[in-house]
Amino acid sequence: MVDAPATTDPNTIGLIVDPGPQCVGYTNGLFATVTLCEPGTTTCQTIDHVLVDTGSVGVRVLESELTLALPAVTNPSGLPVAECTPFVDGTAWGPVRIADVMLGGESAANLPIQLIGEKTHSMPGSCAGSAITDFETLAANGILGVGLHVQDCGDACALPLPTGANPSLYYTCASSQSCVVAAVPLSQQVTHPVAAFPVDNNGTIIKLPNIDSSGAPSVPGVLTFGIGTQANNGLGSATVFTLEGLEFVTTTFPVGGTPYTSYLDSGSNGLFFLDAATANLKQCSAHGLSSFYCPDLETSLSATVSSANAASATIAFSVASAAQLDASHFAFNNLAGPMPGFPTDKSVPGFDWGLPFFFGRTVYTAIEGQSTPAAAVSPYFAF
Repeated sequence: MVDAPATTDPNTIGLIVDPGPQCVGYTNGLFATVTLCEPGTTTCQTIDHVLVDTGSVGVRVLESELTLALPAVTNPSGLPVAECTPFVDGTAWGPVRIADVMLGGESAANLPIQLIGEKTHSMPGSCAGSAITDFETLAANGILGVGLHVQDCGDACALPLPTGANPSLYYTCASSQSCVVAAVPLSQQVTHPVAAFPVDNNGTIIKLPNIDSSGAPSVPGVLTFGIGTQANNGLGSATVFTLEGLEFVTTTFPVGGTPYTSYLDSGSNGLFFLDAATANLKQCSAHGLSSFYCPDLETSLSATVSSANAASATIAFSVASAAQLDASHFAFNNLAGPMPGFPTDKSVPGFDWGLPFFFGRTVYTAIEGQSTPAAAVSPYFAF
């Protein structure tokens, strides 16, 4: 197993793309190590192979991995809070707890985090989607969500129930078998750990090196905290892309073609875009590979990423056959597949620029409401 490289700056931690925990064979998984502590104590636990995800917010760890006694987040009636968290490939269920979180030399005290699992509360039937509740369904020891927002849901989850405006992600649990949807205030929602740092709290930077089209067994990287707060985290010449609706940029594919809603997501292990017919790419038919494209020859493509502030960049990328990638490698810059739900679900973005996009780039994620050196109002992506 390859360990993440050590870093010396207190506002950085090492990242690694490798086969994942227990050498599970995770392809294009970007991992970090997170330290959790019982609040206000030195009783701590270090958890490795936590998936770094710019597409979500907050710290989530497998309940089965945790040895600490973390206090529960409770509502005014003293009932513990749990969460049903939707991801593209499933729904993470588990209780919300309080921990001190340490990342490198930075720390966030009394942070609401989610434990993934059913040890404390059984997943209710109203929590829809394919269950992510254990190692077999997550294939990582947790998720480090370093996305765009301060809380993972925000004002909508604090709205009184019943109302259609509340997305019903949070629950209170009267017993291990009895959890019901509940309104939860911002202070009790799973929170971005970086936004809770005393300093370097306005965003994150992921830097990964270029890799060859044949892939690599493992790839080291660095996650830096803060944008323009230290000598090592300036924006430099990066182009800032402000976000439409606080979430999305526009991808025009091919260049000069059709515009699609899109986003940048280090937690996705491929470039997921359109469907096979629209992309004019062959979808894999082999067992276990139907989520990916399998063109007969590696195909060079290009698209334009643009945003509301008139920023624009042409992105050249390639798509190789997932069936022909080197089985001894776990990092690829040309792994791609159709976007789940496209085109039948009109709410689904056309492009998910997953981890292959991040190789060879320095990608900035500015957190909403935080001040940065850019003239643009956060949140934004920059690269």
